[in-house]
Amino acid sequence: MNNIITIKNLCKAYPSFELKNVSFSLQKGSIMGFIGRNGAGKTTTLKCLLNLVHPDNGEISFFGQLRNDMNEDEIKQRIGFAAGGVDYYRVKPIRKIAAATASFYKSWDNDAYKKYMELFSLDESKAPKELSDGMKVKFNLALALSHGAEALILDEPTSGLDPVSRNELLRIFTELAQEGISVLFSTHITSDLDRCADCVTYIKRGRIIASGKKSDLIGSFGGGTLEDVMLNIEEDEAI
Repeated sequence: MNNIITIKNLCKAYPSFELKNVSFSLQKGSIMGFIGRNGAGKTTTLKCLLNLVHPDNGEISFFGQLRNDMNEDEIKQRIGFAAGGVDYYRVKPIRKIAAATASFYKSWDNDAYKKYMELFSLDESKAPKELSDGMKVKFNLALALSHGAEALILDEPTSGLDPVSRNELLRIFTELAQEGISVLFSTHITSDLDRCADCVTYIKRGRIIASGKKSDLIGSFGGGTLEDVMLNIEEDEAI
C-alpha cells in the first residue's frame, strides 16, 4: 500500500472532549470523506495533522516519513489545506493575500492559480470581507491547489457553496485523484461523498468507528446511502 498519510493512536484530551486512539490512513490517489456529527473530533484531528494542535500521544506520518521538526517544512510544501473561510487580512485585496501565500511555496504555479481563480469566478480586487462564505471557500481552495500539492486536507470545503459550485469542486476532486493526488475532506454533506469519495472514515465522540472503502462501510451498517449509515450509527448508543 502506498500511504500518503498514516495516523496511529492519536490522542488529544481537553476538559470536555478527547480524541481516543484515532488511527487511519489515506492512500495515493484516494478521495476520503471524514464524517461524524458536530463536535465528534473531525476538526481537531485535521488540526493535529497540520500541527496546529499538538497531540498528547500517537504518530503522524506523511509520504512514509514520521513527522518531526526536521521535516515539517518539507511536508507542508507537499500538502495543501483549506477550511471554510478566510479570516485573515479582511480588508486586503485577495491578490495581495495570494502573492504573500505564493512566497512560502517553492513550487507555486501561477498559471494554476489563475486557472482556478477563473474557474471559481473570483475577483482579485475584492477583499475577504466582500466575499460570500462560498467565495471564501473557493479562494482558499484556489490557494491550496496552486502549489503542486500531493495531498489536500480540507475542512468542510463544500460548506456554503451553491449546488453548481459544489458540482465543480467534486469534479475537480475526481480529476485530481485520477492524477494521483490524495484528498481528505471533512463534510456534513453525505451526498457529496456518495458521488465522489472512494473511502470514508467515521468518527464518533472522538473515536474512529470505521475507516475503509465506502462500499464496505455502507454494507456493514445496513446498506442504503451514507446518510442512512450516519443515522444508524448516531442512533445506536452501543457504538
